Amino acid sequence: MSDRLDQLLKLHAADPRDADLPYMIALEHAKAGDATEAIGWLDKTLALDPHYHYAYFQKAKALDEEGEQPDAIAVLDEGIAKATQANDTKALGELQELRLALMD
Repeated sequence: MSDRLDQLLKLHAADPRDADLPYMIALEHAKAGDATEAIGWLDKTLALDPHYHYAYFQKAKALDEEGEQPDAIAVLDEGIAKATQANDTKALGELQELRLALMD
């Protein structure tokens, strides 16, 4: 386990309601090549904050790496709906771009 991951896990244990911490933990797992663990932490992020748009993006990437393209597209569709609802044009554009890339 990396020092950064260890520190993030300690911070998460101290403040389990902070959606940024499971998101950052997920990114550490994704960086280490553990898509399954990353997906679990992204699910925790979205449970804490269903409007965490970039968690949808990262979860879709991890699902695609696991060969779960239909699930990845479904996650992107959910994120696109949330970003549209929030009028977050930057997140919306990035989610739509990844969706198009996965459809190729």
